[in-house]
Amino acid sequence: MLARDVISEDVPPIRPNESINKALVWMDDFKVSHLPVVDGKKFIGILSEDDILGLPHAEDCSVKDCEIELKKIFVTENQHVFDVIKTISDFHLTVIPIIRDNDEYIGCVTNAHLMHVIAEMSVVRDLGGIIELEMNVRDYYFSQIARVIEENDAKILGAFITSPPDTTKMNLTIKVNTYEIDGIIQSFERLGYTVVGSYGSNVYDEDFRERLDEFFKYLNI
Repeated sequence: MLARDVISEDVPPIRPNESINKALVWMDDFKVSHLPVVDGKKFIGILSEDDILGLPHAEDCSVKDCEIELKKIFVTENQHVFDVIKTISDFHLTVIPIIRDNDEYIGCVTNAHLMHVIAEMSVVRDLGGIIELEMNVRDYYFSQIARVIEENDAKILGAFITSPPDTTKMNLTIKVNTYEIDGIIQSFERLGYTVVGSYGSNVYDEDFRERLDEFFKYLNI
């Protein structure tokens, strides 16, 4: 899935000759803290609510006349959705502009819409059991983990890693295509993996969604 596939029509761009007050109204209406600034079809930069509020009487002027340095943060249309997530996280954005190589603005996506897109992915929606493993980073070999699951007649639907700072440990959360996961857990334990959580009932599909929410909170989006 590419950036162009997750474009949302929810938030319009602001024009350089439009007022800062209009930008603030839109930010409030659309529940965002950033707006793309676009001149014609050309992407100019991102207008931030923090920058506006830090400038006295900014609401009385237009975007182009205010002394606000617009940050040129964006993703291109062919970047993967994971790059979109990373950019939003790295710069603590509520909106990320999507452009073509010639700076042509083609749309944007909000972090709220991006979460909706993730929630609709098959890894979240498809039924299956969940296993959470803890291990040292140096002991992580996905090929071995996949082999254990396949030897128990199951398939991996999806997986993600959380690795808190200042630690050599990591947690791997795996979703498989079956609720019958006792054999998989026993295989992992025989190989010395620490199983810190397992959910083999369809009641716990919601738990996987919650863990994804925690994962994105960890990314600060």
